[in-house]
Amino acid sequence: MQTEMHPLEPFFQQMVRNNYAGKLGMHDTAITQYVARLLCEFSEADKLYKVRDEEGRPIRALDEMLQAADPVHGSAPSFDAERAVRKHIGDYALFLSGMYPESLDAAPPRRLRYGHQSYEELVKVGKESYYIVSQFNLEEYADEAPMFRRLSGWFDRCIYGLRLVRDDLAQSKPGFLPERVN
Repeated sequence: MQTEMHPLEPFFQQMVRNNYAGKLGMHDTAITQYVARLLCEFSEADKLYKVRDEEGRPIRALDEMLQAADPVHGSAPSFDAERAVRKHIGDYALFLSGMYPESLDAAPPRRLRYGHQSYEELVKVGKESYYIVSQFNLEEYADEAPMFRRLSGWFDRCIYGLRLVRDDLAQSKPGFLPERVN
């Protein structure tokens, strides 16, 4: 089944490819396509906080997202739900740390406060989340599991690549990006 392409996807594909392959030497088509689709998805504000609590409110705090991903001690109803939430946490961490690092606390707090996370904690949890997603490597998840393992391992490079994308967007399309993500 063919899914409809987002109108911004060709634009983001080119931006990501120019920076990941052209400037960083990351010639990984699967990651380039994935990150471009991620930018398309998060261009719609409601998708950034799509993990919801029991009352349907968006979860904004990293520690609460992690709780929502835990099928044993948290609120994830299944291991498939754990994978979906962990995938979102990885996506959220990559996007925020690459495109909007100024939205994050500079110094790690003593403990995570509601709605606040440090850059370091977000990167750590993002890498871990993609690694966990990569461990779902059977049946319908088998084909994309290796890409999530690479995303976990190359997380810092992918963040840097997104910073390059952000810089290109700021130079070529002034006003295209909001200044902050809340």
